[in-house]
Amino acid sequence: MGSLSSAKFDSGDINPLDPEEFRRQGHLVIDFLADYYKNVEKYPVRSQVKPGYLKERLPEAAPDSPEPIEEILRDVQRDIVPGITHWQSPNYFAFFPSSGSTAGFLGEVLSTGFNVVGFNWMSSPAATELESIVMDWLGKMLNLPEEFLFSGGGGGVMQGTTCEAILGVVVAARDKMLKKIGRENLNKLVVYCSDQTHSAIKKAAQIAGIHPENFRPIATTRKTSFGLSPESLRQTIESDVAAGLVPFFLCATVGTTSSTAVDPLSSICPVAKEYQIWVHVDAAYAGSVCICPEFRHFIGGVELADSFSFNAHKWFLSTLDCCCMWVKDPNALVDSLSTYPEYLRNRASDNKQVVDYKDWQITLSRRFRSLKMWLVLRSYGVKNLRRFLRSHVKMAQNFEGLIGMDKRFEVVVPRNFATVCFRISPVEIGGAEDAANNFNAKLLESVNESGKIYMTHAVVGGVYVMRFAVGATLTENRHVVWAWNVIQEQANALL
Repeated sequence: MGSLSSAKFDSGDINPLDPEEFRRQGHLVIDFLADYYKNVEKYPVRSQVKPGYLKERLPEAAPDSPEPIEEILRDVQRDIVPGITHWQSPNYFAFFPSSGSTAGFLGEVLSTGFNVVGFNWMSSPAATELESIVMDWLGKMLNLPEEFLFSGGGGGVMQGTTCEAILGVVVAARDKMLKKIGRENLNKLVVYCSDQTHSAIKKAAQIAGIHPENFRPIATTRKTSFGLSPESLRQTIESDVAAGLVPFFLCATVGTTSSTAVDPLSSICPVAKEYQIWVHVDAAYAGSVCICPEFRHFIGGVELADSFSFNAHKWFLSTLDCCCMWVKDPNALVDSLSTYPEYLRNRASDNKQVVDYKDWQITLSRRFRSLKMWLVLRSYGVKNLRRFLRSHVKMAQNFEGLIGMDKRFEVVVPRNFATVCFRISPVEIGGAEDAANNFNAKLLESVNESGKIYMTHAVVGGVYVMRFAVGATLTENRHVVWAWNVIQEQANALL
């Protein structure tokens, strides 16, 4: 029996959501995925296929008649799995983690199964109300100031990604400033960040109509561990003000993509506040671990910010996508992003009794993400989530210790969380930085081509570093030791 029987399809009598067929096929897919996770360690971590590989394997057109799910799953195994880079592999140490969990997966199944389109409260009250409750739960876990919570006049929303979240607050900050100085002065607005800030802020500025010459990535140095210096920020702002420009937005980062550097919120936020600049704190990666009291100091000073976000789908056992964002002034978002056509009008919205999340984001349609997050929080509890995060930090510490035992290697920047930036020392390559950069790039590619582990790189202060990001759910310390052995073997072959 196939996905849909040919007889039913040909007669026009089809039921694409037959409960019993759904149950049968669902069991097959869950079994397929369970086997995948049981064996994921055996696959090359980084896909080994060449560009265009799939076009050679698949037909040129869609099938006219239905095909059985069993055959489709066989094709997934044969044709799709080889083209997957296995983010859930315990030997995955690239980019940042995308940690999954049983609760995260099944929460996604529930969310997708209900398939609600929760643009406003009326479209699915539970979707809106659960999101508001869960966002307050998370805010309390992070010990965010009361002003960021619904209970304190602020509020939280679940976006798809940090890119969406930042665009929303850039637009809100832009409009808030333009109300004061006039919309004709759009070309005077200036956005600030460090040269380590994620490219999402540059894209958001472009979309929001900020003049390209008014985007300020402020240089950082090794002296400040590549965090944004308040002195550099002030100097840049003062120069812009003297030139007749209008500072309006600062994106501060806790855990930069390149090296997990931290912008010192407690010293840069006061500078921004002197100039009425909206401060957004992007803690996409490191925000998760700040539920642990010993890491909370990294977001010290957030009480002076206007908005804060972190990605639960990175390091919080929640599958993609789930970016959690809080704002002190929800009206700023609503004023910029709200539309209220006749076909969406209803009594609850008219009377302002409810939150309509469509007005907190760029898109109208939205997913029931809070159901997934609710399952994660209830299934594991705060204590186990902290234990999970701490285990990865401990593994990163162990990896750092292994590096210290091999004098050929060095850690390039301080490790703040569970990502280690390291390289073969220039001394081993004759002392020249350019030669060291080229050699480390060659070493990284050699490691990744082996398929045994996967890492990525960054260039920090002109130095090419390999990034070892611990965070995959299935990773254990034995995988860290194994990864170090692989790195040493490849280094031995190249030196």
